[in-house]
Amino acid sequence: METVLTVDVGNTTTRFGLFAVEAAADPQPLGSCEFTTLSPLTRDEARVQIAQALALLPGNTVGGTILSCVVPSLTDAWRQALSVASGAKPLVVGPGLKSGVQMKYDDPSEVGPDRVADVVAARATYGAPAIVIDLGTTTNFEVVDEHGAFAGGIIAPGVALGARSLAQAAARLPIIELKAPRRVIGRNTRAAMQSGAVLGEVARIDGLLDAMIDEIGCADEPHIIVTGEGAATISTLLRHDATVDDTLTLRGLALLWHINQR
Repeated sequence: METVLTVDVGNTTTRFGLFAVEAAADPQPLGSCEFTTLSPLTRDEARVQIAQALALLPGNTVGGTILSCVVPSLTDAWRQALSVASGAKPLVVGPGLKSGVQMKYDDPSEVGPDRVADVVAARATYGAPAIVIDLGTTTNFEVVDEHGAFAGGIIAPGVALGARSLAQAAARLPIIELKAPRRVIGRNTRAAMQSGAVLGEVARIDGLLDAMIDEIGCADEPHIIVTGEGAATISTLLRHDATVDDTLTLRGLALLWHINQR
């Protein structure tokens, strides 16, 4: 079976997904895996990670590749490594790549490639309007308006980044496990920090969702999709109904690959 290898390079983790070439309309991953993002990274180190990923994924012939990379200094190494892996030039999400989505951003070239993939997959899977919450080094919100256009969004510090900043900036504060405490009012330092980091993130997301929904002004309630690190935990704490979608970004990359084959 001929496959498409999708690579999503984030600031903290790099995710791989393998998709059947013939699954154009509704791609579902044959498998996926995740590694720590190495920075700096050489082309050969990227080739090693690709080989390790393919060893973990179902054995198939890679017929095409597509890359989303939010770390500009790593893009060339990954592009070169993917060229070797597939024997063909990889697609790189960015200016010049067709997405099929109208961009209402002031400067569409500023939109991160992972955000483009999220929007493409959310619109294809859930329709419009929709709001994607992508949890990672940053917490990104992407808004798909009722016409299916990317209306813009929000970029905020991620929950793990906030917790690390607390521990680094305050000498007496420890590094904590990111889980929800049993009560809002902490009775020890770790519980107090967990409340601030995790429950504070939940309150921020709920508040921003309220504000965005009011600003969108759609007749229909937008579908809310949560993806990324800790999505299952965060979604259960939200006041808003939300769908957890672990492979949203990878599916968006697969859809972008198919769109650009036409």
